[in-house]
Amino acid sequence: MIYFDNAATTMDKPDEVIEAMTAALRTFGGAGRGVHGASIAASEAVYAAREGIARLLGAQAASRIAFTANATAALNMAIAGLLPARGRAVTTAASHNSVLRPLYRMRDECGCSLAVAPVRADGSLDYPAFERMLEDGADVVVATHASNVTGDVYDVARMARTAHEAGAAFVLDAAQTAGVLPIDMGEIGADVVCFTGHKALYGPQGTGGLAVGGDIELPPLMVGGSGFRSFEERHPDAMPESLEAGTANAHGLAGLAAGIAYLDRIGLETVSRRIEGATSRFLEGVRGLPNVSVLGGSTRVRSGIVAIVIDGMDSALGAGRLWSEFGICVRAGAHCSPLMHEALGTKESGAVRFSFSHRTSEAEIDKGIAALAFVAEGGSRV
Repeated sequence: MIYFDNAATTMDKPDEVIEAMTAALRTFGGAGRGVHGASIAASEAVYAAREGIARLLGAQAASRIAFTANATAALNMAIAGLLPARGRAVTTAASHNSVLRPLYRMRDECGCSLAVAPVRADGSLDYPAFERMLEDGADVVVATHASNVTGDVYDVARMARTAHEAGAAFVLDAAQTAGVLPIDMGEIGADVVCFTGHKALYGPQGTGGLAVGGDIELPPLMVGGSGFRSFEERHPDAMPESLEAGTANAHGLAGLAAGIAYLDRIGLETVSRRIEGATSRFLEGVRGLPNVSVLGGSTRVRSGIVAIVIDGMDSALGAGRLWSEFGICVRAGAHCSPLMHEALGTKESGAVRFSFSHRTSEAEIDKGIAALAFVAEGGSRV
């Protein structure tokens, strides 16, 4: 099997992650729920994950990191907390449904207004249109760091400056870039950064969260047990506990902490260079293939993603053939990004997405190119 579906979830986990989770399953009690060794061990693992994420994203302190089940939960929390009833939000057509659907719900149920900056047919963001949409002000801007369809990386620092000039908070969706590209939320100007653990951070599914800037106060989306102040009727209002009702996923966060430690050991610069190399090698091999069109490419850097269209072939059929005939794992369809596909003209056919990790080998890339060429040229192994 050759795995080119890292933008959905990274399957090839470092040994350290597997070992940390195995040990956690055998030794952890409830984090923050006792003074015995099993509880303390779980609490220490959760704190190690907080420290690692804070360091990775340039957060002011580990206490400004709150964990959720995934980036979707984090984005829901940020949007619901920052966008008031009858408020105004701005996003872009590159957004994933984990951004769009919470905003649509706020529009439909809370009387909010929503403006969506367009993406051009080449995948580029229309920055002038985005800036015009903020001339009348806004409460929150939510933007993806990189398209999960094309991998194009956007100028989020420019977008954050425009948002702040308009009086809006800036929320960054870093699901595709945390662990792939350097992120310093202070330098970017991001007020909240939402991330997931199961992609380029090499953690397990069920881990994610948000880094919250020091000037931002988010109300909790859920309330309940916190492990302390149990006689108070109101949920604690101090981070990170204010955003983390219930028992933490300490077993998963032990894996996430190990994944971040692995990235620290390898070095993010090395990781970024290897992913860029894999992406460039694949692009060089597929450009010019008969019946194959590459989507996007409007930016110099991609986040390890290349999406293609095979002329006359539905994306699901192309992806199915790559798997059944060559054992290659890719993602087909709309990728939960409907507005992006409308902009790219692939609403009906969808696209076949290849996405790489720094552990992807050159031999795997070359086999993927050969397999795609075979399928696109009408060959068959059946």
